Amino acid sequence: MTHIPDEPRDPRPLDEPPVEPTPRVEPTPRVDDDPLRGSRTSGFWAAVVGLGVVLLLLIIFIAQNTRKTTVSFLAWDGQVPVAVAILIAALAGLFLAGLAGTLRILQLRRRIRRTRR
Repeated sequence: MTHIPDEPRDPRPLDEPPVEPTPRVEPTPRVDDDPLRGSRTSGFWAAVVGLGVVLLLLIIFIAQNTRKTTVSFLAWDGQVPVAVAILIAALAGLFLAGLAGTLRILQLRRRIRRTRR
């Protein structure tokens, strides 16, 4: 008598529905794969364009404010154009804000160094 081997049995019970295969998800592209990603050169170009616009606005400001005014600071008195006086005041403000920011950064770095020890 010939023996016919049994077909491999499915281990799941008969009343259980078949399992659908999970769909394949394509991996998200890495930033390095994007040919249009930002680069240092494009960032530099954007900065040059931005600074050019600021310079143009600054030139217009200076050209429109050429009337002289008297400026007194401590023992100094002098006549300067309004634009120059405002620009000097703005630069002094930027310097003071930068100094305060630098001191705060140094303070935080010192605090971090102390906590790591």
